[in-house]
Amino acid sequence: MFTGIVEELGEVVAVTELPDDAQRLQIAAPTVTTDARPGDSISVNGVCLTVAEMGTGTFTADVMSETLQRSSLRAAAPGARVNLERPVTLATRLGGHLVQGHVDGTGRLLAREPSAHWEVVRISLPESLARYVVEKGSIAVDGVSLTVVQTGVDAGTHWFTVSLIPTTLEATTLGTRAVGDIVNLEVDVIAKYVERLAEFGVRS
Repeated sequence: MFTGIVEELGEVVAVTELPDDAQRLQIAAPTVTTDARPGDSISVNGVCLTVAEMGTGTFTADVMSETLQRSSLRAAAPGARVNLERPVTLATRLGGHLVQGHVDGTGRLLAREPSAHWEVVRISLPESLARYVVEKGSIAVDGVSLTVVQTGVDAGTHWFTVSLIPTTLEATTLGTRAVGDIVNLEVDVIAKYVERLAEFGVRS
């Protein structure tokens, strides 16, 4: 479990193709590896990965086919910057919201509107996820906990907007994402549980 507060911008060092449409990523991450061990979890652009091996300021993780199909990690290449976060502990401040690191799907960055003190970003999302995204609710974009400003649909494309403060622009990959880029999305898990419970309530 994570909070969506990025600790470090890491860098993909190497990508190794594995059998059965899997990959092994080596990531340079001097901060999050200070207390990491094999078997620990680290969020990489919002994807919860398990540390397979440790190096000097680096870690290696395997990415299975399901993750590659659902997330933007399928396009990971050496030199790419990635958002990194260690799991929450019982003593950690919950500065963002509860993020599982289980990506629900991907969206595309549709527009950026800079202003003097922040930037408004519009992102598309799959129709299947639109019902979980509400104004002033929480969503994780590439592992970053953000508050939804607006939601809408244009020409059949569902979208939402978020406002990025200078800290987010400087400390995460969202500061350099360009229009057309693909981002990982994780909706608030509480909404999915509520929907599931309501389904069973109706059936009974």
